[in-house]
Amino acid sequence: MMLGRECNYSGRGRFSLSDSCHVLSRFLPVRRTPSVVDKMKSRAYVSQFSDDGSLFVAGFQKSHIKIYDVDRGWKVHKDIRAWSLKNITDTCLSPDRRFLIYSSISPIVHIVDVGSATKESHANVTEIHEGLELSSNDDDYHDYSLGIFSVKFSSDGREIVAASSDDAIYVYDLEARKPSLRIEAHRADVNSVCFADESGNIIYSGSDDNLCKVWDRRCLATEGKAAGVLMGHIEGITFIDTRGDGRYFISNGKDQSIKLWDIRKMSSNYVPRSRYLEWNYRWMEFPEKARNMRLRDDLSIATYKGHTVLRTLIRCYFSPAYSTGQRYIYTGSTDGCVYIYDVLSGNQVAKLDFHEDPVRDCNWHPFYPMLVTSSWDGTIARWEFPDNRESTAPARPVRRRRF
Repeated sequence: MMLGRECNYSGRGRFSLSDSCHVLSRFLPVRRTPSVVDKMKSRAYVSQFSDDGSLFVAGFQKSHIKIYDVDRGWKVHKDIRAWSLKNITDTCLSPDRRFLIYSSISPIVHIVDVGSATKESHANVTEIHEGLELSSNDDDYHDYSLGIFSVKFSSDGREIVAASSDDAIYVYDLEARKPSLRIEAHRADVNSVCFADESGNIIYSGSDDNLCKVWDRRCLATEGKAAGVLMGHIEGITFIDTRGDGRYFISNGKDQSIKLWDIRKMSSNYVPRSRYLEWNYRWMEFPEKARNMRLRDDLSIATYKGHTVLRTLIRCYFSPAYSTGQRYIYTGSTDGCVYIYDVLSGNQVAKLDFHEDPVRDCNWHPFYPMLVTSSWDGTIARWEFPDNRESTAPARPVRRRRF
């Protein structure tokens, strides 16, 4: 490849984007001992880099959110004390990095001005955290019977999509300051939702009813139902992540597996099924007899196993497009590790072992071989590519170690 670049075989005088990804994808963030970014007394729930990698958001159990300035040595950019509610379930930075939204077990999503000069942001004390009410049901507001498990900005920052415990999906119009759409989406809690691509027309959702669904907003007014259903998990879905191309996405399931989906294989016909197992993932181990169980009408195109999904809604993601070409899938795990799988082969290429409690969330830097994990042990840890000073670093990055 170096010779080809020197001889300018491509005619561009440089590596193509695919060539760059081919090289960069070999530099995995697998340093044996990670750096500790922060240590809190409450469980860490959320990890998220901004789109440009300059900011990092960490959400903790006791209504506490920290935003770190990555480019300034991980100094705290904003320390947010959220509205006095239950656990922070999700956060999301706007595409322009001006605002942060956070959700909890309540029908209200709060929004914070990240760009303000106030470093210590205490809800409605030092700074106003505006409440965006998704449900118009007064009973839900007062007793907090409705909870939001997942929130995402649209690519233009004008809308928010949210997944809720009332089996519904909400779309909130930030300019009009009111909900613009409510979809009665599933037969159980909707644990995760996201826009499929930059258009904002397609929405993916995953639920405790074991199903992933695809929603086309252009057809909802006339059809009033999902564009398609994807069956394959035998237990509820904890998280979904889109590849961003409007075709592929992945889901993490309580059946201890990640599945890769192609929406061109989705079905329009589905007969609701009862649960296969009588167990609760919050405090029970997954039954051995069900580990190799597979649905006859499984529509997934690949399945990845090795991690554990117990006690909390463990998250999974595609690796970054810029540095890896989305060659990998990575996920947190109940055993305190992060697992990285090769998308095509399904092989486990790395296992990051450091935390003492479940890793609920983890996030890969959009440009650098750096991955940050957040665990229930309260630790935010930063993993990077091993440098030459580490005796545990592999001699050749091309040859990945299997743990």
